[in-house]
Amino acid sequence: MKTYRVRPKKVSGAVVRPPGSKSITNRALAAAALADGTSVLRNLLRSDDTEAMAGCLRAMGAEITEDGADAAVRGKARLRGGGLMQARASGTTARFMTALAVLADGPSVIDGTARLRRRPIGPLVETLAALGARLERTEFPPVHVRGGGLPGGSAPIDVSLSSQFLTAVMLAAPRAEADVTLLPGSVVVSRPYVTTTLEVMAAFGGRAGWNGDGSLTVNAAGYRPCDFRVEADASAAVYPWTAAAVTGGRATVVGISPDTSQADAGALEVLERMGCRVERSPEGITVSGPERLRGTTADLNHCPDAALALAAAAATAAGPSRFVNLANLRLKETDRLAALETELRKLGADAQAGPDWIAVRPGELRGARLRTYDDHRMAMSLAVIGLAVPGVVIEDPDCVGKTWPGFFEMLEGL
Repeated sequence: MKTYRVRPKKVSGAVVRPPGSKSITNRALAAAALADGTSVLRNLLRSDDTEAMAGCLRAMGAEITEDGADAAVRGKARLRGGGLMQARASGTTARFMTALAVLADGPSVIDGTARLRRRPIGPLVETLAALGARLERTEFPPVHVRGGGLPGGSAPIDVSLSSQFLTAVMLAAPRAEADVTLLPGSVVVSRPYVTTTLEVMAAFGGRAGWNGDGSLTVNAAGYRPCDFRVEADASAAVYPWTAAAVTGGRATVVGISPDTSQADAGALEVLERMGCRVERSPEGITVSGPERLRGTTADLNHCPDAALALAAAAATAAGPSRFVNLANLRLKETDRLAALETELRKLGADAQAGPDWIAVRPGELRGARLRTYDDHRMAMSLAVIGLAVPGVVIEDPDCVGKTWPGFFEMLEGL
Protein backbone atom coordinates (compact mmCIF):
# COMPACT_ATOMS: atom_id res chain seq x y z
CA MET A 1 0.00 0.00 0.00
CA LYS A 2 1.21 3.49 -0.82
CA THR A 3 2.16 5.59 2.22
CA TYR A 4 3.25 9.14 3.01
CA ARG A 5 5.67 10.00 5.85
CA VAL A 6 4.92 13.41 7.31
CA ARG A 7 7.95 15.57 8.08
CA PRO A 8 7.67 17.54 11.34
CA LYS A 9 7.98 21.30 10.90
CA LYS A 10 6.86 24.57 12.41
CA VAL A 11 4.45 26.45 10.20
CA SER A 12 5.89 29.92 9.91
CA GLY A 13 4.08 32.62 8.00
CA ALA A 14 2.56 30.28 5.41
CA VAL A 15 -0.01 31.69 3.00
CA VAL A 16 -2.41 29.12 1.56
CA ARG A 17 -5.17 29.46 -1.04
CA PRO A 18 -7.32 26.34 -0.73
CA PRO A 19 -9.16 25.03 -3.77
CA GLY A 20 -12.72 26.11 -4.43
CA SER A 21 -15.35 24.94 -1.97
CA LYS A 22 -16.77 21.50 -2.73
CA SER A 23 -20.08 22.43 -1.15
CA ILE A 24 -20.42 25.59 -3.22
CA THR A 25 -19.09 23.98 -6.42
CA ASN A 26 -21.69 21.20 -6.43
CA ARG A 27 -24.51 23.59 -5.55
CA ALA A 28 -23.47 25.98 -8.31
CA LEU A 29 -23.21 23.15 -10.84
CA ALA A 30 -26.75 22.05 -9.99
CA ALA A 31 -28.23 25.55 -10.28
CA ALA A 32 -26.35 26.27 -13.52
CA ALA A 33 -27.55 23.00 -15.04
CA LEU A 34 -31.18 24.00 -14.34
CA ALA A 35 -30.77 27.57 -15.67
CA ASP A 36 -31.95 27.99 -19.26
CA GLY A 37 -28.76 29.42 -20.79
CA THR A 38 -25.00 29.53 -20.22
CA SER A 39 -23.40 30.27 -16.87
CA VAL A 40 -19.71 30.81 -16.19
CA LEU A 41 -18.44 29.25 -12.96
CA ARG A 42 -15.05 30.44 -11.72
CA ASN A 43 -12.58 28.87 -9.27
CA LEU A 44 -14.35 25.50 -9.31
CA LEU A 45 -12.95 22.70 -7.22
CA ARG A 46 -11.56 19.88 -9.36
CA SER A 47 -11.82 16.68 -7.34
CA ASP A 48 -13.37 13.25 -7.44
CA ASP A 49 -16.59 14.49 -5.81
CA THR A 50 -17.08 17.39 -8.21
CA GLU A 51 -16.17 15.25 -11.22
CA ALA A 52 -18.89 12.82 -10.13
CA MET A 53 -21.40 15.68 -9.98
CA ALA A 54 -20.39 17.07 -13.37
CA GLY A 55 -20.50 13.59 -14.93
CA CYS A 56 -24.06 13.00 -13.73
CA LEU A 57 -25.20 16.39 -15.00
CA ARG A 58 -23.66 15.72 -18.39
CA ALA A 59 -25.52 12.42 -18.54
CA MET A 60 -28.73 14.40 -18.04
CA GLY A 61 -27.98 16.81 -20.88
CA ALA A 62 -26.12 19.72 -19.30
CA GLU A 63 -23.15 20.88 -21.37
CA ILE A 64 -20.10 21.57 -19.20
CA THR A 65 -16.93 22.92 -20.83
CA GLU A 66 -13.92 23.25 -18.54
CA ASP A 67 -11.14 25.82 -18.95
CA GLY A 68 -8.58 25.63 -16.18
CA ALA A 69 -10.27 26.54 -12.90
CA ASP A 70 -13.34 27.86 -14.74
CA ALA A 71 -16.22 26.19 -16.55
CA ALA A 72 -19.05 27.20 -18.84
CA VAL A 73 -22.29 25.38 -18.07
CA ARG A 74 -25.09 25.41 -20.62
CA GLY A 75 -28.15 24.38 -18.71
CA LYS A 76 -31.69 23.44 -19.60
CA ALA A 77 -35.02 24.12 -17.96
CA ARG A 78 -35.83 20.42 -18.41
CA LEU A 79 -33.07 17.81 -18.24
CA ARG A 80 -33.31 14.36 -19.76
CA GLY A 81 -33.20 11.06 -17.91
CA GLY A 82 -29.60 10.12 -17.19
CA GLY A 83 -29.89 6.33 -17.17
CA LEU A 84 -27.42 4.70 -14.77
CA MET A 85 -25.39 7.47 -13.13
CA GLN A 86 -22.41 6.93 -10.85
CA ALA A 87 -22.10 9.26 -7.87
CA ARG A 88 -18.92 7.36 -6.94
CA ALA A 89 -18.28 7.94 -3.20
CA SER A 90 -19.96 11.35 -3.13
CA GLY A 91 -22.94 11.54 -0.80
CA THR A 92 -23.52 15.14 -1.91
CA THR A 93 -23.77 14.06 -5.54
CA ALA A 94 -26.07 11.12 -4.82
CA ARG A 95 -28.50 13.26 -2.84
CA PHE A 96 -28.49 16.29 -5.13
CA MET A 97 -28.84 14.18 -8.27
CA THR A 98 -31.73 12.19 -6.82
CA ALA A 99 -33.71 15.43 -6.48
CA LEU A 100 -32.65 16.77 -9.89
CA ALA A 101 -33.47 13.45 -11.59
CA VAL A 102 -37.08 13.84 -10.44
CA LEU A 103 -37.34 16.82 -12.83
CA ALA A 104 -36.06 14.91 -15.88
CA ASP A 105 -38.16 13.74 -18.81
CA GLY A 106 -37.02 10.13 -18.42
CA PRO A 107 -35.72 7.56 -15.93
CA SER A 108 -32.47 7.69 -13.97
CA VAL A 109 -30.69 5.44 -11.49
CA ILE A 110 -28.29 6.99 -8.98
CA ASP A 111 -25.69 4.57 -7.63
CA GLY A 112 -22.14 4.58 -6.31
CA THR A 113 -19.49 2.78 -4.29
CA ALA A 114 -20.17 0.11 -1.69
CA ARG A 115 -19.78 2.69 1.08
CA LEU A 116 -22.18 5.10 -0.65
CA ARG A 117 -24.77 2.32 -0.68
CA ARG A 118 -24.63 2.42 3.12
CA ARG A 119 -25.21 6.17 3.41
CA PRO A 120 -28.85 7.04 4.14
CA ILE A 121 -31.06 8.68 1.54
CA GLY A 122 -34.50 7.57 2.76
CA PRO A 123 -35.61 10.91 4.28
CA LEU A 124 -34.95 12.65 0.96
CA VAL A 125 -36.81 10.00 -1.02
CA GLU A 126 -39.82 10.21 1.32
CA THR A 127 -40.05 14.00 1.00
CA LEU A 128 -39.75 13.91 -2.79
CA ALA A 129 -42.51 11.28 -2.92
CA ALA A 130 -44.72 13.42 -0.67
CA LEU A 131 -44.26 16.28 -3.15
CA GLY A 132 -45.51 14.06 -5.97
CA ALA A 133 -42.23 12.79 -7.42
CA ARG A 134 -42.19 9.43 -9.17
CA LEU A 135 -39.42 7.32 -7.66
CA GLU A 136 -39.02 4.03 -5.85
CA ARG A 137 -38.92 4.14 -2.05
CA THR A 138 -35.54 3.12 -0.64
CA GLU A 139 -33.43 3.84 2.43
CA PHE A 140 -30.08 3.65 0.63
CA PRO A 141 -28.73 3.96 -2.94
CA PRO A 142 -29.20 2.86 -5.63
CA VAL A 143 -32.23 5.10 -6.20
CA HIS A 144 -34.53 4.45 -9.17
CA VAL A 145 -36.19 7.67 -10.36
CA ARG A 146 -38.87 7.62 -13.06
CA GLY A 147 -38.79 11.39 -13.64
CA GLY A 148 -41.63 13.39 -15.13
CA GLY A 149 -41.41 16.46 -12.91
CA LEU A 150 -42.02 17.63 -9.36
CA PRO A 151 -45.63 18.73 -8.69
CA GLY A 152 -44.68 20.68 -5.55
CA GLY A 153 -46.71 21.58 -2.49
CA SER A 154 -45.89 21.11 1.18
CA ALA A 155 -44.09 18.19 2.86
CA PRO A 156 -42.20 17.35 6.04
CA ILE A 157 -38.49 16.56 5.81
CA ASP A 158 -36.31 14.76 8.34
CA VAL A 159 -33.01 16.62 8.67
CA SER A 160 -31.77 14.89 11.82
CA LEU A 161 -29.14 12.95 9.84
CA SER A 162 -28.07 15.45 7.19
CA SER A 163 -28.86 18.92 5.92
CA GLN A 164 -28.12 17.60 2.41
CA PHE A 165 -31.66 16.16 2.24
CA LEU A 166 -33.05 19.67 2.63
CA THR A 167 -30.54 21.22 0.23
CA ALA A 168 -31.28 18.62 -2.45
CA VAL A 169 -34.99 19.45 -2.52
CA MET A 170 -34.25 23.17 -2.36
CA LEU A 171 -31.98 23.00 -5.41
CA ALA A 172 -34.61 21.18 -7.50
CA ALA A 173 -37.64 23.13 -6.27
CA PRO A 174 -37.31 26.25 -8.49
CA ARG A 175 -38.14 23.92 -11.40
CA ALA A 176 -41.16 22.37 -9.66
CA GLU A 177 -44.66 22.89 -11.06
CA ALA A 178 -45.72 24.82 -7.96
CA ASP A 179 -44.03 26.39 -4.95
CA VAL A 180 -42.49 23.98 -2.44
CA THR A 181 -42.72 24.41 1.33
CA LEU A 182 -40.57 22.15 3.48
CA LEU A 183 -41.23 21.44 7.14
CA PRO A 184 -38.10 20.33 9.05
CA GLY A 185 -39.18 18.05 11.85
CA SER A 186 -36.18 18.65 14.11
CA VAL A 187 -33.10 20.78 14.57
CA VAL A 188 -31.35 21.09 11.21
CA VAL A 189 -27.98 19.32 11.31
CA SER A 190 -25.20 21.55 9.94
CA ARG A 191 -27.60 24.44 9.38
CA PRO A 192 -24.90 26.79 7.97
CA TYR A 193 -24.83 24.59 4.87
CA VAL A 194 -28.47 25.53 4.23
CA THR A 195 -27.49 29.20 4.40
CA THR A 196 -24.85 28.51 1.76
CA THR A 197 -27.49 26.82 -0.40
CA LEU A 198 -29.76 29.86 -0.14
CA GLU A 199 -26.88 32.14 -1.15
CA VAL A 200 -25.98 30.06 -4.21
CA MET A 201 -29.62 29.79 -5.29
CA ALA A 202 -30.07 33.55 -4.98
CA ALA A 203 -27.06 34.17 -7.23
CA PHE A 204 -28.85 32.19 -9.95
CA GLY A 205 -32.17 33.95 -9.40
CA GLY A 206 -33.69 31.26 -7.19
CA ARG A 207 -36.19 32.62 -4.68
CA ALA A 208 -36.29 30.83 -1.32
CA GLY A 209 -36.27 31.60 2.38
CA TRP A 210 -37.24 30.66 5.90
CA ASN A 211 -40.71 31.42 7.20
CA GLY A 212 -41.64 32.59 10.68
CA ASP A 213 -42.98 29.16 11.62
CA GLY A 214 -39.68 27.41 10.89
CA SER A 215 -40.70 26.15 7.46
CA LEU A 216 -38.80 26.99 4.27
CA THR A 217 -40.46 27.95 0.98
CA VAL A 218 -38.95 27.80 -2.51
CA ASN A 219 -40.77 29.64 -5.30
CA ALA A 220 -41.23 27.77 -8.56
CA ALA A 221 -39.72 30.70 -10.47
CA GLY A 222 -36.80 28.90 -12.11
CA TYR A 223 -33.14 29.91 -12.36
CA ARG A 224 -31.30 32.32 -14.62
CA PRO A 225 -27.69 31.89 -15.85
CA CYS A 226 -25.00 34.04 -14.27
CA ASP A 227 -21.27 34.58 -13.80
CA PHE A 228 -20.47 32.97 -10.46
CA ARG A 229 -17.23 32.75 -8.46
CA VAL A 230 -16.75 29.86 -6.03
CA GLU A 231 -15.25 30.88 -2.69
CA ALA A 232 -12.19 28.98 -1.45
CA ASP A 233 -13.07 25.97 0.69
CA ALA A 234 -13.36 26.60 4.43
CA SER A 235 -13.43 22.82 5.02
CA ALA A 236 -9.99 22.63 3.39
CA ALA A 237 -8.77 25.75 5.20
CA VAL A 238 -9.21 24.00 8.54
CA TYR A 239 -6.05 21.95 7.84
CA PRO A 240 -3.54 24.81 7.43
CA TRP A 241 -5.23 26.57 10.35
CA THR A 242 -4.86 23.52 12.62
CA ALA A 243 -1.32 22.99 11.29
CA ALA A 244 -0.43 26.42 12.69
CA ALA A 245 -2.27 25.57 15.91
CA VAL A 246 -0.40 22.32 16.66
CA THR A 247 3.05 23.69 15.79
CA GLY A 248 2.77 27.05 17.54
CA GLY A 249 3.12 28.67 14.14
CA ARG A 250 1.21 31.01 11.88
CA ALA A 251 -0.79 30.39 8.70
CA THR A 252 -2.94 32.68 6.58
CA VAL A 253 -5.70 31.40 4.31
CA VAL A 254 -6.76 33.64 1.43
CA GLY A 255 -9.85 33.45 -0.76
CA ILE A 256 -12.41 33.19 2.06
CA SER A 257 -14.48 36.15 3.19
CA PRO A 258 -14.16 36.97 6.89
CA ASP A 259 -17.96 36.80 7.11
CA THR A 260 -18.35 33.60 5.06
CA SER A 261 -21.39 31.41 5.63
CA GLN A 262 -19.37 28.23 5.10
CA ALA A 263 -20.00 25.89 8.00
CA ASP A 264 -16.44 24.85 8.77
CA ALA A 265 -15.33 28.42 9.36
CA GLY A 266 -16.88 27.67 12.75
CA ALA A 267 -13.64 25.85 13.59
CA LEU A 268 -12.00 29.25 14.10
CA GLU A 269 -14.02 29.92 17.25
CA VAL A 270 -12.97 26.56 18.67
CA LEU A 271 -9.30 27.22 17.87
CA GLU A 272 -9.57 30.56 19.69
CA ARG A 273 -10.89 28.75 22.76
CA MET A 274 -7.92 26.40 22.50
CA GLY A 275 -5.55 29.35 22.77
CA CYS A 276 -5.01 30.42 19.16
CA ARG A 277 -5.11 34.00 17.95
CA VAL A 278 -7.36 34.52 14.92
CA GLU A 279 -7.15 37.60 12.70
CA ARG A 280 -9.87 38.13 10.08
CA SER A 281 -9.60 40.61 7.23
CA PRO A 282 -10.53 40.83 3.53
CA GLU A 283 -6.90 39.94 2.76
CA GLY A 284 -7.04 36.64 4.61
CA ILE A 285 -7.84 34.77 7.81
CA THR A 286 -4.77 34.09 9.95
CA VAL A 287 -4.36 31.61 12.80
CA SER A 288 -1.40 31.84 15.18
CA GLY A 289 -0.91 28.92 17.52
CA PRO A 290 0.15 29.14 21.19
CA GLU A 291 3.17 27.38 22.64
CA ARG A 292 0.75 24.62 23.69
CA LEU A 293 -2.93 24.27 22.91
CA ARG A 294 -5.37 23.93 25.76
CA GLY A 295 -8.26 21.49 25.83
CA THR A 296 -11.84 22.58 25.35
CA THR A 297 -15.42 21.37 25.10
CA ALA A 298 -17.50 22.28 22.06
CA ASP A 299 -20.75 21.44 20.30
CA LEU A 300 -19.71 20.91 16.66
CA ASN A 301 -23.11 20.21 15.15
CA HIS A 302 -22.68 23.28 12.93
CA CYS A 303 -19.28 22.19 11.55
CA PRO A 304 -18.99 18.38 11.78
CA ASP A 305 -16.41 18.01 8.99
CA ALA A 306 -14.02 20.23 10.96
CA ALA A 307 -14.37 17.95 13.99
CA LEU A 308 -11.76 15.53 12.68
CA ALA A 309 -9.00 18.13 12.45
CA LEU A 310 -10.01 19.65 15.79
CA ALA A 311 -9.90 16.22 17.47
CA ALA A 312 -6.46 15.66 15.96
CA ALA A 313 -5.28 19.02 17.27
CA ALA A 314 -6.73 18.18 20.69
CA ALA A 315 -4.39 15.20 20.92
CA THR A 316 -1.48 17.68 21.15
CA ALA A 317 -3.13 19.93 23.77
CA ALA A 318 -2.21 20.35 27.43
CA GLY A 319 -5.59 19.16 28.69
CA PRO A 320 -8.60 17.05 27.73
CA SER A 321 -11.17 17.98 25.09
CA ARG A 322 -14.67 16.78 24.33
CA PHE A 323 -16.60 17.43 21.11
CA VAL A 324 -20.32 16.64 21.02
CA ASN A 325 -23.42 16.49 18.79
CA LEU A 326 -21.60 14.55 16.08
CA ALA A 327 -23.82 11.53 15.45
CA ASN A 328 -23.78 12.11 11.69
CA LEU A 329 -19.99 11.47 11.61
CA ARG A 330 -20.81 7.79 11.93
CA LEU A 331 -22.61 7.98 8.55
CA LYS A 332 -19.89 9.59 6.45
CA GLU A 333 -17.26 7.99 4.18
CA THR A 334 -16.44 5.84 7.18
CA ASP A 335 -17.58 5.76 10.81
CA ARG A 336 -15.40 8.74 11.61
CA LEU A 337 -15.88 8.66 15.38
CA ALA A 338 -14.73 5.04 15.59
CA ALA A 339 -11.88 5.69 13.17
CA LEU A 340 -10.63 8.70 15.15
CA GLU A 341 -10.78 6.75 18.40
CA THR A 342 -8.69 3.93 16.91
CA GLU A 343 -6.05 6.04 15.18
CA LEU A 344 -5.56 8.62 17.95
CA ARG A 345 -4.95 5.76 20.38
CA LYS A 346 -2.19 4.46 18.09
CA LEU A 347 -0.49 7.83 18.56
CA GLY A 348 -0.66 7.57 22.35
CA ALA A 349 -3.69 9.75 23.05
CA ASP A 350 -6.52 8.47 25.20
CA ALA A 351 -9.46 8.81 22.81
CA GLN A 352 -12.96 7.59 23.55
CA ALA A 353 -15.97 7.85 21.23
CA GLY A 354 -19.65 7.65 22.15
CA PRO A 355 -22.80 7.64 20.04
CA ASP A 356 -22.43 11.33 19.17
CA TRP A 357 -19.26 12.51 20.87
CA ILE A 358 -15.51 12.05 21.08
CA ALA A 359 -13.29 12.80 24.06
CA VAL A 360 -9.54 13.22 23.65
CA ARG A 361 -7.13 13.17 26.58
CA PRO A 362 -3.54 13.88 25.48
CA GLY A 363 -0.80 11.41 26.30
CA GLU A 364 2.86 10.89 25.42
CA LEU A 365 2.50 11.06 21.65
CA ARG A 366 4.56 8.83 19.39
CA GLY A 367 4.82 8.14 15.69
CA ALA A 368 2.65 5.45 14.14
CA ARG A 369 1.42 4.12 10.83
CA LEU A 370 -2.14 5.38 10.54
CA ARG A 371 -5.01 3.94 8.56
CA THR A 372 -7.21 6.37 6.61
CA TYR A 373 -10.24 4.19 5.79
CA ASP A 374 -10.46 5.56 2.22
CA ASP A 375 -11.60 8.80 3.87
CA HIS A 376 -10.05 12.06 2.70
CA ARG A 377 -10.73 13.91 5.94
CA MET A 378 -9.17 11.17 8.06
CA ALA A 379 -6.00 11.38 5.94
CA MET A 380 -5.74 15.16 6.10
CA SER A 381 -6.54 15.42 9.81
CA LEU A 382 -4.06 12.76 10.87
CA ALA A 383 -1.37 14.24 8.64
CA VAL A 384 -1.60 17.51 10.58
CA ILE A 385 -0.51 15.70 13.76
CA GLY A 386 2.61 14.56 11.91
CA LEU A 387 3.79 18.16 11.73
CA ALA A 388 4.19 18.08 15.53
CA VAL A 389 4.91 14.38 16.15
CA PRO A 390 7.83 12.63 14.40
CA GLY A 391 7.25 9.27 12.72
CA VAL A 392 3.66 9.67 11.50
CA VAL A 393 3.00 7.64 8.36
CA ILE A 394 -0.27 8.03 6.44
CA GLU A 395 -1.65 5.02 4.56
CA ASP A 396 -3.38 5.50 1.18
CA PRO A 397 -2.60 9.23 0.90
CA ASP A 398 -4.22 9.45 -2.54
CA CYS A 399 -7.67 9.29 -0.95
CA VAL A 400 -7.38 13.08 -0.44
CA GLY A 401 -8.23 13.38 -4.15
CA LYS A 402 -11.89 13.23 -3.15
CA THR A 403 -11.75 16.94 -2.24
CA TRP A 404 -8.15 18.25 -2.31
CA PRO A 405 -5.84 16.45 -4.77
CA GLY A 406 -2.97 18.83 -3.95
CA PHE A 407 -3.20 18.50 -0.17
CA PHE A 408 0.19 16.89 0.45
CA GLU A 409 1.93 19.37 -1.85
CA MET A 410 0.38 22.10 0.30
CA LEU A 411 1.60 20.34 3.44
CA GLU A 412 5.15 20.24 2.07
CA GLY A 413 4.91 23.93 1.19
CA LEU A 414 4.09 24.89 4.76
